[in-house]
Amino acid sequence: MVRTHLVLDVFVTSRLIALCVGTPLFKNAASSLVYALKVFSQVPSPNLFMYNALIRGCSDCENPERSMALYIDLCRLGLVPDNLTFTFLIKSCTRLFSLVSGSQSHCQALKRGFDGEVHVQNALLHMYSSLEDVEAAGRIFRSIKCLDVVSWTTMISGFCKCGDVGSARRLFDRMPERNMFTWSVMINGYTKAGRFEEAIELFELLQQEGVKASETVMVSVVSSCGHLGALELAERAYNYLIRNGLSLNMTLGTAVVEMYARCGSIDEATRVFEELRERDALTYTALIAGFAMHGHVQKALHYFSKMLDAGIVPRDITFTAILSACSHGGLVGKGKEIFDNMKRLYGIEPRLEHYGCMVDLLGRAGKLEEAEKFVLEMPMKPNAPIWGALIGACRIHRNTKIAERVGKILIQLLPEHSGYYVLLSNIYAKANNWEGVNIMRGMMKDKGVKKEPGCSAIEINGKMHRFVMGDKSHPDIHKIEKKWEEIVMKIRLVGYTGNTDEALFDIDEEEKESALHRHSEKLAIAYGIMKIGAGAPIRIVKNLRVCEDCHRATKLISKVFDRELIVRDRNRFHHFKDGACSCLDFW
Repeated sequence: MVRTHLVLDVFVTSRLIALCVGTPLFKNAASSLVYALKVFSQVPSPNLFMYNALIRGCSDCENPERSMALYIDLCRLGLVPDNLTFTFLIKSCTRLFSLVSGSQSHCQALKRGFDGEVHVQNALLHMYSSLEDVEAAGRIFRSIKCLDVVSWTTMISGFCKCGDVGSARRLFDRMPERNMFTWSVMINGYTKAGRFEEAIELFELLQQEGVKASETVMVSVVSSCGHLGALELAERAYNYLIRNGLSLNMTLGTAVVEMYARCGSIDEATRVFEELRERDALTYTALIAGFAMHGHVQKALHYFSKMLDAGIVPRDITFTAILSACSHGGLVGKGKEIFDNMKRLYGIEPRLEHYGCMVDLLGRAGKLEEAEKFVLEMPMKPNAPIWGALIGACRIHRNTKIAERVGKILIQLLPEHSGYYVLLSNIYAKANNWEGVNIMRGMMKDKGVKKEPGCSAIEINGKMHRFVMGDKSHPDIHKIEKKWEEIVMKIRLVGYTGNTDEALFDIDEEEKESALHRHSEKLAIAYGIMKIGAGAPIRIVKNLRVCEDCHRATKLISKVFDRELIVRDRNRFHHFKDGACSCLDFW
């Protein structure tokens, strides 16, 4: 073009630049954009069409900041920007995550009289929503005269990103028309906000309205099922996938593997994994993490080796999963070997979570002094979870000396976190050190720290039932409490006595035992025995670590009532059967 002087032909040059930007001529869009900019640099008098094409191209590539320079350049030449200029310019600000640049571009559009143009308004709405300035986004939304489905969905997305799913849902319900992206944004918003049941309920509404869910929607749905630990809902979601012909690609397949593992069905997770045509590091990690949660350390190691044999490079999260498996299995040597290989063989610098796994590994194995030394020699400052792993090991091995040192550090790091006060109190209580217990109690009272209440959930016919200690709101609570009394009478015959070691305060034994009987998982188990037929497992999800008394009681219940009970607590899964637990009383 330079040799033939076609570069002087404005029409030909404009079309070439637009072609480079719109349809990459090279292997990637970035190379095509570089070529377009070179052609542009040879044009003696570029027009607005060329500038708009290049600003658009920059907004879609890795250097959106170039759009700002192009805009300044066109203004310097005396060219008058139009609505497309600002649409692409504002998109670049969104890509830059720059609220300052975005506000400046908004002012320019306002000054030029384009702030009321529909494409500019939608670009502004998307920018403010993406940058979480929901107040500014709301003003733009209310100023749009003809709202379309894109406008509504963008505003809903903005509310969800800010965690205001209530406002998002109110807008969602007001929408005259929805598309699949709208459903996806709202369901994903619920999932990210931890409102998993509402995500499932919205998915059910989607089905009632005859809408076919997309892959993106189903990733959020199966993730919600996994977090809830609701196997019946998980089965319904999986059957929906099969019934509607949604193929399990790596993203969706990985989500399903994780869902089944978190719902306590590691066999189903393995089956789905084996049926996947393609697997990546995240797919393997989901299964390995599942085995770790269930205490199947040898299977975790087997699939870790299988991944390496397949030539798949493990990621940092993969090492977190396999180190966790070694910790639950007490494999100190293997865990150390894997930790050392992270950087030596794979060039992955261990992060805080990997050091936390090693502290947990050493601590669970009773190597408390080595674990403490490991923490003190870390190349970065240890955080609360790392010290928390060490004090947790002190609880298991009843080492009050190290626990006191670590407890003081934890309380300084997180003075509002009730869990560490409670953990140290339990360690004191086991040693009958009621003075220490009272000190912890006084510190919590002085600082206004409230103990996190234990909450247990059980799924009955696809509906979650929750129990909190002291809460009597469940409609069947009196029947449930009576059932628990019957259960206690039966397990007493085989040796059950309330283990009051972890009762926090210096009260008489009868009062301690009464408090233990109100623990949330015991009520959930009683309800499960009432409602779930013989032969079917009873699955419980708890937000806290299972206490020793509940653990012992559940083992006896599994034997006396010939029931399998699967309990997911904060740390792992416990499979109770025939009077024994899969954790081997080490959790």
